[in-house]
Amino acid sequence: MLERIKTALETTLAAANVPGAVAVVGNSSGTLAEVAVGTKGPGGPPLSQDDLFQIASMTKAIASVAAMQLVEQGRLNLDDDLGTLLPQLANPEVLKGFDDEGKPVTRPAAGPITLRQLLTHTSGFGYEFMSAELTQFRQHNPAAPGSLASLKAPLLADPGTQWLYGISTDWVGLAVEAASGMKLGDWLTRHVTGPLRMNDTTFAFDDAVKSRLTPLHVRTPDGGLMPFPVLFGGGDNAEFQGAGGGLISTARDYLHFCRMFLNRGQLNGARILRPETVTDMASNQVTMPAGRMTSNLPGFSSDFDLFPMMNCGWGLGFLINPEPGPDGRAAGSLAWAGIANSYYWIDPESDIAAVLCMQHLPFGEPATVEVLRAFERAVYGK
Repeated sequence: MLERIKTALETTLAAANVPGAVAVVGNSSGTLAEVAVGTKGPGGPPLSQDDLFQIASMTKAIASVAAMQLVEQGRLNLDDDLGTLLPQLANPEVLKGFDDEGKPVTRPAAGPITLRQLLTHTSGFGYEFMSAELTQFRQHNPAAPGSLASLKAPLLADPGTQWLYGISTDWVGLAVEAASGMKLGDWLTRHVTGPLRMNDTTFAFDDAVKSRLTPLHVRTPDGGLMPFPVLFGGGDNAEFQGAGGGLISTARDYLHFCRMFLNRGQLNGARILRPETVTDMASNQVTMPAGRMTSNLPGFSSDFDLFPMMNCGWGLGFLINPEPGPDGRAAGSLAWAGIANSYYWIDPESDIAAVLCMQHLPFGEPATVEVLRAFERAVYGK
């Protein structure tokens, strides 16, 4: 497997003009393969397994676990009106359109927002990079990334009616803080990343982190890459710890998290979730196709649909493919990604989990997705 993965990555990274990637594969018993190929950027130093990445939206699954721990404890409820816990979510408004001056016009939402809707991206919240309407709204309501004001946005649909990818999980993080009385990062350290020995997973951005962080790059018009020194979590100026995308981690650390799911909620003697909670999180919770994204900002993200021939589901934190994937993973696998082209999947039926970390934009470029697909084929020997 190791040689298959190395060959697949070397070939597809070169074809995609991506400088490097780190990949890890494991099962319920341990690590099966670790590979670091290429460099930290064009002409940069070699990548290693210890290098840190902005895992961006791969943070979402970790924050979702924190919320489900509080559900297990009875401190959060999946179907209560979250407006009682988070007054900012009370009486949500849906964006109807814009008046003659271009200013946003809203109407009251048809119902409240619940934790289940936030975890399944059916709350109605969106992302500006996927919505021209939210981009126009933000022009009249400017807010810096990482600010609490950046979370103050109207819904794009009534709660429970559409799958819309957006800031829902950031609100999950605020619900965790409100219910626990702890900062999100402190809760994770005590109850998730700490017990899982994910010692390199952090919201911090100190000198030690900076020295190991893989630089972010962005595609140039000629197909090259240039440095793009942006922190998705907002860095030291962030007003909240972003459950939607603020964590920094290693591929190796994230494999610990994935292997915990293969072991039904526990790893190395630490129980993180009850087995029945894992079952709930890994079960489809939505009645509409999930996982398809259309970009409003092509330099940041391409349109993305990991399984274009399927109507995928969404659990309490994950994309779920209802049929076997074309590159090896079994039906019922859990997956998602981070905006800087980091990816993971958890395949309980095959007892396989895998993580692939790159660090460049735009997300989901076809050639970069082919790196992921070739990696998957190498894992399964296809």
